[in-house]
Amino acid sequence: MPGLKIAFFGSSLVSSYWNGAATYYRGIIRELHGRGHEITFYEPDAYGRQQHRDMEDPEWARVIVYQPDEEGADACLEKGAAADLIIKASGVGVNDEYLEEAVLGLRKPGKTIIFWDVDAPATLDRTNSNPRDPFRALIPRYDMILTYGGGDPVVDAYIKLGARSCIPIYNALDPETHYPVTPELRFQADLGFLGNRLPDREERVEEFFLKAASSAPGQSFIMGGNGWEGKPMPGNVKWIGHVPTNDHNSFNCSVRIVLNVNRQSMANYGFSPPTRIFEAAGAGSCIVTDDWEGIDYFLEPGAEVLVAGSGPEVAAYLTGLSPEKARSIGNAGRNAVLSRHTYAHRARQLENILSI
Repeated sequence: MPGLKIAFFGSSLVSSYWNGAATYYRGIIRELHGRGHEITFYEPDAYGRQQHRDMEDPEWARVIVYQPDEEGADACLEKGAAADLIIKASGVGVNDEYLEEAVLGLRKPGKTIIFWDVDAPATLDRTNSNPRDPFRALIPRYDMILTYGGGDPVVDAYIKLGARSCIPIYNALDPETHYPVTPELRFQADLGFLGNRLPDREERVEEFFLKAASSAPGQSFIMGGNGWEGKPMPGNVKWIGHVPTNDHNSFNCSVRIVLNVNRQSMANYGFSPPTRIFEAAGAGSCIVTDDWEGIDYFLEPGAEVLVAGSGPEVAAYLTGLSPEKARSIGNAGRNAVLSRHTYAHRARQLENILSI
């Protein structure tokens, strides 16, 4: 069967600036292109992302940047109407409500229209707490809902809201992008964390990262991400601001242990591994993650990943884990994601869902 023409409305493909979904989009779309599909990605010129690009327009997708208003969106909708598959992702950041309804107006026989939720816990919490949320009435009109996490709780919640179907397509590894590299002095530390400052993440970062730093004053800590300026931190923490995706391998390979901290909403639903876990695993890093339901679906605790229930538990790993054991866990995690959790696996899953 010939490949599909796909119109994808998302936050940004070319910039990870205030855009944690960039790695996910890139991995999925590059694999779809490799399997013969033609993708056009429509993204607004917003939030300084075009000024903070970390990649040029790729060969594996056409990128169209539009003005962040309804007129700009309409021009892209007109172009996207010719696609076989039209995808509206959550969290575009500009005119989301407008786009969510407008893409449904492009429906014709033989055309599939999907809502792809890259932050289902937040979307569901918002929608369920507001009976008048305009997205509620749109959910049953999409051919399907895809999410990048959440497991059965997210699926059940979407079905209850009238979704025809809801299927998670989890984050994964792009082995051509994330892999082991030589460590760099500028990123060296005992524990490293990457993550933007967001309301439902900050308290958990305080617990699992900053409290760990206070509990282990003899260890060094490094934090990358937007928004942490002015945040009180222990003296053994170094904040380095935004770390572009092309530095993630160096960051992950330079710290002794990489910390993952899920946002509270994702931890509540479970089965929501962020891109950071797969990036770090692909680099062969030893990962310690906050505890959340479903981690064992992706990596085996104790053998392929470390799991902590508090900041002091994170600190205990730093003082009690030998370098040899850390390398063993990192290598095992890398082998696990290569065998089961790459974007090639996810692209095949999507094709199976679409029956192509």
